[in-house]
Amino acid sequence: MKQKKNGTPKSDTQSKSPDSPSDEYLGFTRREFMRLASLSAAGVFTGSLMSGCGELWERQPVIDVDSWHQGVCRFCGTGCGVLIGMNDGRVVDVKGDPDAHNRGRLCIKGILNREILYADDRLHYPLIRKNGELERASWDEAMELIASRFNRAIEEKGPDSVAYYGSGQLFTEESYTANKLFKAGIGTNNVDGNPRLCMASAAVGYTSVFGKDEPMGCYEDTDHADCFFITGSNMADCHPIIWERVLDRKRANPNTTIIVVDPRKTNTAKRADLHLQIRPGTDVSLYNSMIYEFFRRGVIDEEMIEDYLRFQEGGNQITLEHFRANLENYTPEQASATCGISPEQIREAAFRFGNAPATMSFWTMGLNQQTQGTASNRLVMAMHLLTGQIGRPGATPFSLTGQPNAGGGIRDTGALAHALPTGRAVANPDHRREMEELWNVPEGRISPNPGYHTMALFQAMHAGDVDCTLIMSTNPIHSLPNILPYREAMERTFVVVADAFHPTETTKYADVVLPAAMWVEKSGVFSQSERRYHYVPKLAEPQGEARSDFDILIDLADRLGHSDLFPNRTQEDIWNEWRKISGQSYYNFEGITYERLKNQPGILWPCPDEDHPGTCRRFVPGSDPMVRNEDARLDFYARPDGRAIIYLHEQEPPYEPTDEEYPLTLTTGRVLEHWHTETITRGIEDLKSVDTDFLEVHPADAQRYGLSEGDMVNVYSRRGDADFVTRITNNIREGLVFATMHSAKHLVNKITSDAVDPFSRQPDYKRCAVNIEKASVQA
Repeated sequence: MKQKKNGTPKSDTQSKSPDSPSDEYLGFTRREFMRLASLSAAGVFTGSLMSGCGELWERQPVIDVDSWHQGVCRFCGTGCGVLIGMNDGRVVDVKGDPDAHNRGRLCIKGILNREILYADDRLHYPLIRKNGELERASWDEAMELIASRFNRAIEEKGPDSVAYYGSGQLFTEESYTANKLFKAGIGTNNVDGNPRLCMASAAVGYTSVFGKDEPMGCYEDTDHADCFFITGSNMADCHPIIWERVLDRKRANPNTTIIVVDPRKTNTAKRADLHLQIRPGTDVSLYNSMIYEFFRRGVIDEEMIEDYLRFQEGGNQITLEHFRANLENYTPEQASATCGISPEQIREAAFRFGNAPATMSFWTMGLNQQTQGTASNRLVMAMHLLTGQIGRPGATPFSLTGQPNAGGGIRDTGALAHALPTGRAVANPDHRREMEELWNVPEGRISPNPGYHTMALFQAMHAGDVDCTLIMSTNPIHSLPNILPYREAMERTFVVVADAFHPTETTKYADVVLPAAMWVEKSGVFSQSERRYHYVPKLAEPQGEARSDFDILIDLADRLGHSDLFPNRTQEDIWNEWRKISGQSYYNFEGITYERLKNQPGILWPCPDEDHPGTCRRFVPGSDPMVRNEDARLDFYARPDGRAIIYLHEQEPPYEPTDEEYPLTLTTGRVLEHWHTETITRGIEDLKSVDTDFLEVHPADAQRYGLSEGDMVNVYSRRGDADFVTRITNNIREGLVFATMHSAKHLVNKITSDAVDPFSRQPDYKRCAVNIEKASVQA
């Protein structure tokens, strides 16, 4: 058994709330001040704040800036354009790009991009585990060990004994290279990554409904919408710059309606005109009931049904009559009992959604991270299709992405166990032959067997079926649900982790840890939620001996004997190879060159040639260059019959219902200031006082369990337990408790369930049965 790295990093997080009265600045709470300051610095409040003396505070650079460079924020899938200030080879300032879609705005994390390269816990040199401890090694020693172990496993047990686990935080060129190496070189489809945990249900939803993945609308639609349907997304905290654009629309057009569906009264829900505070995991019932109301009220678009849609249950085509008959089980009265809201709220939501001139939906993890995540995605898309709220400015179903490159880097490149590039599938022999030809490898080289999806991969590692795994730019032994058995899986497998930071919960279990360059220490392409590819330039040298993930992958390919697979040896050459491949698909972005990306803040695909400006709305004649029928209202060209599919789905009971032993439901989420597992943000001085160790508890539940504000509370499920700091609030439903995913010290994923959606194989982080008790030892 491997020994863990001795010592756990001490947390600088305080147990007090970030809204504690002692943390006040000019009458603002610390958190309010940080939010306002970040937006003000980017121009949301005209670039200034009022000081206590009534003076205007203008944002000043921390240090003189020698030059400014166009780039992209390192954090979420909003993909904000930034201007990066350099001095003597160091990043010293970051501000919003006024020419980008974010209009010069940045959230607090965006501004703090200037700090992330210089954190104290950056890893500067390779580490190899010897005698149970990680010790410094040379690059050659580390890479030779990796290659020898991978080669031995492949020779002894075949290519499926090795695996790659990637990230939506790598550049597209890096994920593309990893996918090509493992599928066309080694010959295994054991390629997956953390987007399986966040976006898989959306990807399956889009692909199954429209024929190809990725949203069909764009951020510009926000400026034209008259109704926003925000479900399973706390945009104010998780996508704050897009949320500000929603509020811009509301300010410009006060009649705009904001509907929020969320079990918690989040910062987003507090600004809603209508908040549907449903029970977690009851989305299918709600959306079916809203569709019932669409038919009852006569807001169905008959032309859409006649010319552009068909209906399906499972793999079988059904009639409209069959679909409508099933909706009789979801009247507002029936759905209200399931969802825990009133029938009147359902009727009002349906009326406003269906009757608005243009309705735009936003969603993210709250929808995707369920055992019915795919069903929920499909039904939101169905609401738009059936009412005709689609393919017009302001009318579109829009899934928000969590990471800066989960779309372009993973979904588009096909860097998932079941997928091949640009919407192709491993299980399709024609698709395999196409990619073998494009990659210039022999027919039959790509395995016909889909690889292990994320949860199955770590289970295979635990079972001894996978001997070697390469993990890049992610921290799965913090972010996976039901984490305890997967720690054992790491101990049973030869694990290589490439990361910019150490220690993390994952690097503690690694056999080899490689120091990775990050953000502007390397160059490459990100893609964000609206299909916008944009370029990040290399501006600074990597810390210590760190190398880009691209260079690590090319080195590994050479040592494994696959040099011929990579005649292109630079990021730009790999990008050119990739965009040429895209030209043989409906994703066509062959016209998006490095030269163009370096001179403008991103381009939306499809973009088939270098004169094309990019596509705001897909499937729309006159907008999308891939459309075949210019005379049609819409052309769902990725479907053989040109028709999108409406799926019939039933509300299913909870995978893990509450009972006498586990009477409460746990749900999880995020806070504004921190990022994923805090690997990047935990070392930023300005964020250390922002709590992530709390458990939200309703006052009635707090009274029942004898809890007071600030008490340490133990939360336990059938899988494990963790301690948190009690935060009593009316923002949560009675019977529901909430914790963030961020803290390693208070690790909620010891508790969560690893049950997965049957279509997307995405885990359910939003609902599991728990109990709580006041901790015997108080901090």
